[in-house]
Amino acid sequence: MAKSLMFMGTGSDVGKSLLVAGLCRALANRGLRVAPFKPQNMSNNAAVTTDGGEIGRAQALQARAARRDPITAMNPVLLKPEVETGSQVVVRGQRRASMSARAYWQERSKLLPEVLQAFFELAGTVDVVIVEGAGSASEVNLRANDIANFGFAQAAQVPVVLVGDIQRGGVIASIIGTFGVIDPADAALIRATLVNKFQGDPTLFADGVSFIAERTGVPCLGPVPWFADAGKLPAEDVLALEGYTASRAGGFTIAVPRLPRIANFDDLDPLRAEPGVMVMLVEPGQPLPREADLVILAGSKATRGDLAALRANGWDIDIAAHHRAGGKVLGICGGYQMLGRSIADPDGIEGAPGTSPGLGLLDVETVLTPVKQLRVEQATHTASGAAISGYHMHMGVTEGSDRSRPFAQVSGTPEGAISADGRVAGTYLHGLFAADPFRRAFLGNAASPDLAYEAGIELSLDDLAAHLEKHLNIDALLRLAKPVVT
Repeated sequence: MAKSLMFMGTGSDVGKSLLVAGLCRALANRGLRVAPFKPQNMSNNAAVTTDGGEIGRAQALQARAARRDPITAMNPVLLKPEVETGSQVVVRGQRRASMSARAYWQERSKLLPEVLQAFFELAGTVDVVIVEGAGSASEVNLRANDIANFGFAQAAQVPVVLVGDIQRGGVIASIIGTFGVIDPADAALIRATLVNKFQGDPTLFADGVSFIAERTGVPCLGPVPWFADAGKLPAEDVLALEGYTASRAGGFTIAVPRLPRIANFDDLDPLRAEPGVMVMLVEPGQPLPREADLVILAGSKATRGDLAALRANGWDIDIAAHHRAGGKVLGICGGYQMLGRSIADPDGIEGAPGTSPGLGLLDVETVLTPVKQLRVEQATHTASGAAISGYHMHMGVTEGSDRSRPFAQVSGTPEGAISADGRVAGTYLHGLFAADPFRRAFLGNAASPDLAYEAGIELSLDDLAAHLEKHLNIDALLRLAKPVVT
């Protein structure tokens, strides 16, 4: 019978996702069958699953850590923000609706049976399910109808470890305060607390550990030291974009406008890992750097809205000037759509129906369609013949004369487009730069011949597992886990 344990946070970005990934790898290394589970996630950084759906990028990384294929049961509800007050609602990997935040808040409890079904399905295949909560466990204003934190934990009777981030300051107050504001029945599910991201001499926090344990009545684990290589692993939360630009002088410079609904930005991670490449994430209000060798328009969850934001920042003028000066431009997914002559949304999939003029750098036009294409792809770069392992995750059909010069071939079918001058390209392929031969062919002399990106991810996961084995009593955590009872 599978056991389960859930990690909730005192706030967002306290390190829950990384802890779950590290525990998945550590338990897998011990010979246990383990799987990650997140009842509800909110992210525009998603991954395609082997069963033809999509889940949050963090759960895909956690599945990889567990040495399992990513499947939709690992993240049954995914919210992908489209506007400030609404999101696309993805259930078991498929788009179900677009809803305002208030409408979803009122309706989400109806999804709990599907969440529980996914959890029980997953538990039937493993020894341990490591569950990750969402946001803050102390948001009592959102407790009604909850399916992401204590609402799920109560329904499935899963014990909880509460995680606090000492880097934020006030970790003692945040942990003890959570017990003070949540319902006593929810607090009774918390079996331990954990202080994360500690830097310095851990003996200096010994009194803090004792104080937290005394005030909460449950053990305080840790502190768990800061994992220095966390930045080498793909991030999901948009908070990871803060300080994204690498501080490298010279070399090959790539400029990426930070659009409001930027999606699947982990496409850029292999480029950031290149020692001879500087990826500059350009913030709103700032011009694109004139010294850029390449401008990349990344994926977007709201292509027409982000295109309007691009123009509002004057980046359309900067991109046109960059192109006139001989610079190159690459659009990925929504960025590819923006490079064309127009984007039509006749059914109002992303908002009000209508058509937006594109940047006109590619002779293609896009029509958004209700059916989302979700596929893992093996492709070949047309120009170099290098192999690409990527995935499609988009809504829309793009056609036009520049499609006669495809960016890649997927099973003999042309994919993407290249302009007549060869300096502007678009593709729907996400994850393309993780393929070392393609990345080297695309960057030329700017690429390192020694960087093995995917192997580096595996090494970092093993290092993370070893880090937790050293600094966290994993046997004690396993004793806290309870059997899953359907």
